[in-house]
Formats: sequence, structure tokens, C-alpha cells
Amino acid sequence: MSHFESVELFKNGLAALRNGYSDFAVVYLRNAFEHDRGNPFYASYYGLALARAEVDCAKAESLCQAALRMKRDQPDLYVNMAEVYRRAGYLEDALLTLYKGLQLTRWDSRVVRALEELGVRRPPVLSFLHRKHFLNRHLGKLRNRLGQGKVSVLESLRIARV
Repeated sequence: MSHFESVELFKNGLAALRNGYSDFAVVYLRNAFEHDRGNPFYASYYGLALARAEVDCAKAESLCQAALRMKRDQPDLYVNMAEVYRRAGYLEDALLTLYKGLQLTRWDSRVVRALEELGVRRPPVLSFLHRKHFLNRHLGKLRNRLGQGKVSVLESLRIARV
């Protein structure tokens, strides 16, 4: 298989992922990855396709981690790793991955957007009560209606440090 064929497989895999055909994406991206195992993008997107197709989350995680070890300054790799973690139910790991990605990619807009989409929650209104306490729930809804419910990325970083 030539380099051009593997690039074409990769492009077809990305198109399938974009259009919601994760099963087809797995096939295309696996073939591209097997041709060039040293390409961090092939590894990362193959891992993402595996996670979206719900085939093998452990393999998806290891592929994305390997891709990040190969190329630490690529925002797409952090976004893919975070999505794999989120799909596996590891929201905290997804957040930590994106925070680390912010530092290493100089606040790339794709990483910022992924953090905003993840929806970092504000701390409870009454911190001495549990988040699910009826007072916190109702006061939180009121705070949200007043326009103070959304958390910016800068605010989420402040919350994460606390």
C-alpha cells in the first residue's frame, strides 16, 4: 500500500466519523493505522472511531495515549483523548486531558471549545450542603435563569484549582 492510499483511507475514515458512520470509520482508520503505525493522527482517530463504535474502549484509550506521546503539541489529539475518556465514563480524566492540552497547545481554540462543550459545572450555591440537596438545586436553577449558570473556561480553571 502506498502513502497516498493510506492518506485516502484516512480521509475516508474521517468523513465516515464526521457523518456518524463509526463502524465504517473503524475499518478505514484501522487500515490506515496498520500501514503507518508511527502516525499519531492515524492512531488517535482510530482510537476515537473505536470508542464511538463502542468496540474496545481500552484499546481506544491506549491508541490515543500513544498518539499523545508521539506528538504533544497537537490539539486534535487532546480533544480525541478527552472524548474517548468521556465515552468511557471518565469525565475527570477528560477534563484533566483538556487542561493539560490548554497548556501545551497555547490555548488552541479547539481545546477551549471542547472544554466548553464538556460543560464544567459551577460549585453548589450553598457549599455546606450536598449538590443534590433541594435548596442547592432550586437556587442553582435560579442562578441559571439569572444568566450566571454558564461557566467560562477561565472560570472552570479557577474552580478546578479550588
